[in-house]
Amino acid sequence: MSFQVFGIPVSRGVAIGRAVLVASSRVDVAHYFVAPDQIQPEIARLLRGRDAVVRELETLRDELPEDAPHELAALLDVHLMLLHDEALTGSASQWIVERHYNAEWALSAQLEVLARQFDEMEDDYLRERKADLEQVVERVLGALAHAQGDAPLPVTPRDFGGEDPLLLVAADIAPADMIQFKRSVFRGFITDIGGKTSHTAIVARSMDIPAVVGTREASRLIMQDDWVIIDGDAGTVIVNPSPIVLEEYRFRQRQSELERARLARLRHTPAVTLDGEHVELHANIELPADAEAAVGAGATGVGLFRSEFLFMNREGELPSEEEQFLAYKAAVESMRGMPVTIRTVDIGADKPLDRLTVNELRHEHTLNPAMGLRAIRWSLAEPSMFRQQLRAIYRASAFGKVRLLIPMVAHLAEVRQIIETIKRVQQQLTDAGHAYTRVELGVMIEIPAAAVMLPLLLRHVDFVSIGTNDLIQYTLAIDRADESVAHLYDPWHPAVLQLLAQSIAQARAAGKSVSVCGEMAGDPDFTELLLSMGLRSFSMHPSQIPAVKQKVLRSDAQRLAGVLPRLLQSEDPRAVAEKELAVVRSGGGAIH
Repeated sequence: MSFQVFGIPVSRGVAIGRAVLVASSRVDVAHYFVAPDQIQPEIARLLRGRDAVVRELETLRDELPEDAPHELAALLDVHLMLLHDEALTGSASQWIVERHYNAEWALSAQLEVLARQFDEMEDDYLRERKADLEQVVERVLGALAHAQGDAPLPVTPRDFGGEDPLLLVAADIAPADMIQFKRSVFRGFITDIGGKTSHTAIVARSMDIPAVVGTREASRLIMQDDWVIIDGDAGTVIVNPSPIVLEEYRFRQRQSELERARLARLRHTPAVTLDGEHVELHANIELPADAEAAVGAGATGVGLFRSEFLFMNREGELPSEEEQFLAYKAAVESMRGMPVTIRTVDIGADKPLDRLTVNELRHEHTLNPAMGLRAIRWSLAEPSMFRQQLRAIYRASAFGKVRLLIPMVAHLAEVRQIIETIKRVQQQLTDAGHAYTRVELGVMIEIPAAAVMLPLLLRHVDFVSIGTNDLIQYTLAIDRADESVAHLYDPWHPAVLQLLAQSIAQARAAGKSVSVCGEMAGDPDFTELLLSMGLRSFSMHPSQIPAVKQKVLRSDAQRLAGVLPRLLQSEDPRAVAEKELAVVRSGGGAIH
């Protein structure tokens, strides 16, 4: 039966494929792919995990005291029966064979299939056995976690045999998993929660694949292997579509691919407005390997290297100075002399580390982690880790132009402390004989307090970068990952526009460079607005550069600037923009 699910469109285009469900679990489940020659060993690893739990339960049953309730022995027998049922481990093995899932992922995928079957049972007793199944699976997952030495090395996800395209469906996708899924077999994402600037949305846009988030019920309604269409323009998910609907969306998919190919031809065209204003289009990257994609997309530099992704998927072990240095050096060398702006680790809120000590995760236990010990606050609370990262960044500066960006600054005292730490790090590098060059220091404008006090900050830094995602979140007091308030997340809000325009103007007046690296920079709907404010440096995911460049090439910056005063004074800036910018595009200039 065909049906539709509605959510928030966050990455444009159409994707068609079979659903792959990533089930939620009370146990952390690793999701990665195994190489073809590791399929049989991985099945064996799954069975060893199962057998370990079988032995554990048999021992418990055999050692029950004589006065133990007979229901307890019966419960253990039920769990043992489930463990030996081919519907669990036998079918999980098929996921490993057919999809190259690791054992943990295969087991949780099969749990999802069986849990749905239990939910549909009419008999109350049988339906309640789902809890037993979940307990059994979590025991096996625990056994697999304790035997991590057996686990194969993850391989770069790819299509292992020309099977049907796959779409990922989940309640939510952790940032660490999203990194595993980058450049994967998945052609689209669907999640129950999230908003336009949630991490899943950001990574989906960076991969240039369609995504719909905030669907609330998709992971419960969609079944494994259902045929699904993701309409990333309308925010619609169509499950088991009719042949007519399927053909219509396949046509739209082909049209979208042709448009991408046309935009790709702008790759080597300089971004210059109609009135001769040169615009920098930099790239946001998560890993050193992304730098090559940035160059390929025509980026003029890296405006944001999110260094926190070097800290993820590491079982809580922080990367060493040498490992970080090699990563930063690789990115710098890949950019071939173009600038690379490295943001210090921005851990916290929607990007927690996976398994850290209580000390390191103090902020994760606060009621509101988005306002807790995150970003620069965490770095300053861990001075040894912070100095280590700064040393690695400064060492990389010997191989190209590096700029240092500090996230979530709100106090001058933080800036002074950062500058003192940098001086100490420079002395350490000099004493150790490491080469480095001058590194420009910048701060992110993400907190309204930083925007309001920007003239004071500009006395101490070389540049600023405006992170619109958090700036909007904190200005409007809206959790940007919460779909229940996602409709209130409004980049066109007058307060947001005032802070943006004010920050850009003040930086330019002080002779300091200013860029926008949030999602607004990569959205062509905001290109003209930002140009009208005087912005000449944008940073976005490489896949977004062609569309933004096309917009820049068709814009007259001077005429756009004439629209800005009315737009900022309006009660409905979006309506003014739609009306007056359309006139500017037609060559008529601003309406007065």
